[in-house]
Amino acid sequence: MAIGFDNKKYVKIQSAKIRERFKLFDRLYLEIGGKLFDDSHAARVLPGFKNDAKISMFQELKDDLEIIFCINAGDIERNKIRGEYGITYDNELIKLINQSKRMGFSVNSVVVTLYKNQVSVDKFIKKLERNGIKTYIHTFTKGYPTDVDTIVSEEGYGANSYIETTKPLILVNAPGPGSGKLATCLSQIYHESKRGINAGYAKFETFPVWNLSLKHPVNLAYEAATADLKDVNMIDPFHLEAYGEMAVNYNRDVEMFPVLKNILFRATGKDIYKSPTDMGVNMLGYAIKDASVVEEAAKKEIVRRYYHEKNNYKIGLSDEDAWKKIKLLMNELKIDEKYLDVIEPALEKSKKENKPVISLKLSKKKIITGKQTEILSPACTVVLNAIKELSKIPDDIKLISPNVLEPMLEMKRKLGTGAETLQLTEVLTALSICSTTNPMVEKALDNLSKLKDCEAHATYIVENGDKKALKKLNINLTCESEFISETEIEH
Repeated sequence: MAIGFDNKKYVKIQSAKIRERFKLFDRLYLEIGGKLFDDSHAARVLPGFKNDAKISMFQELKDDLEIIFCINAGDIERNKIRGEYGITYDNELIKLINQSKRMGFSVNSVVVTLYKNQVSVDKFIKKLERNGIKTYIHTFTKGYPTDVDTIVSEEGYGANSYIETTKPLILVNAPGPGSGKLATCLSQIYHESKRGINAGYAKFETFPVWNLSLKHPVNLAYEAATADLKDVNMIDPFHLEAYGEMAVNYNRDVEMFPVLKNILFRATGKDIYKSPTDMGVNMLGYAIKDASVVEEAAKKEIVRRYYHEKNNYKIGLSDEDAWKKIKLLMNELKIDEKYLDVIEPALEKSKKENKPVISLKLSKKKIITGKQTEILSPACTVVLNAIKELSKIPDDIKLISPNVLEPMLEMKRKLGTGAETLQLTEVLTALSICSTTNPMVEKALDNLSKLKDCEAHATYIVENGDKKALKKLNINLTCESEFISETEIEH
């Protein structure tokens, strides 16, 4: 894979910028925009960016920081799903807490925001507390967002519980957007100020990248990624007025800046920031080393997001505005639905065989396909074909005998699963067992890691089990918004 981003440089200059901001206050509340542990979007858009770049730069500050996690009570009540991982926000939160502890970070607490006495939320709070996690409850802030006098008073932020912190750097993170990170930061700054502590706010930003152009593919890829939230990138007018410099931000931060600036001034008596861009710490743009590689990667990501949102619309998880918006972004960049060169081979193979197909691109010249069989899903066949190709195993040699696979499928059917074929995880498990006695299978399995970052396209909406397995192999999957049978409705 061509590298377009210098991760080492990014970690160095972003860390230095955080330290610079850090020194301005006795205690800095740093809101983390995007994912703290696994920023796969950034890794796809900026080839060379390491998924764990964010958390790795905090390793050396570990002794000086603690983490507060936020979660919206409404998201718990609705069992909101974290789309990229397919798990609920409350389970994602527990995952984040466990990851933090395993890496040696101090987890201060969890703040449940916009609490309304929901029974399901109370159960979740008890679960956290039984496991030794301090939990605080914040309700809707009286007066927010227009009545600053009330917001910055004992009736507003003063009504929230004060979170006891001891470290100079507080990371405020959440399982997804709308979790109340900003409100938690501001509430804490109010309480800290009342106690005579010089507390400040900043935001660890990734996207949009402020010093790239408004219509740069990387920034448009962010718009595509947040199409369901209806975010829009825009020129920061406050930054332009203050410095005469063009900077890109997004609508929510720009719209909220006057209110936020006023709240911070009223709480602290200081006026530090002249623009929402000033509040952010974002050095991504300075670490791009090959613009053409990055631009190409961003265009591909926009196409992936297009298919993702079309699928979401098909199964009822989003409205049509999301994928239509991404289509407009694609029009701006003069790219279409078949921009990924792995798409056409899948469609052609499916038409020829009259079966569901997945294609997978191994290299510039090599695209592998796999179709549904009586025993195997297309995900199984394409992965088997791919690792055989990588291992230089002749096509007519089967890695695993039907005599092994058929009883597995029969058992699934006897258990009443409704399964028509075996799934990828099941087949890989069977292969791993066979590998103990078959060196050829062992060799093939060793090549699974080479599928990382490969593009794949399915002519149908891939079932969740196969989708998760392909994701674990780090394969970039797109799907046509069609069920295997168009008479079926996903349940």
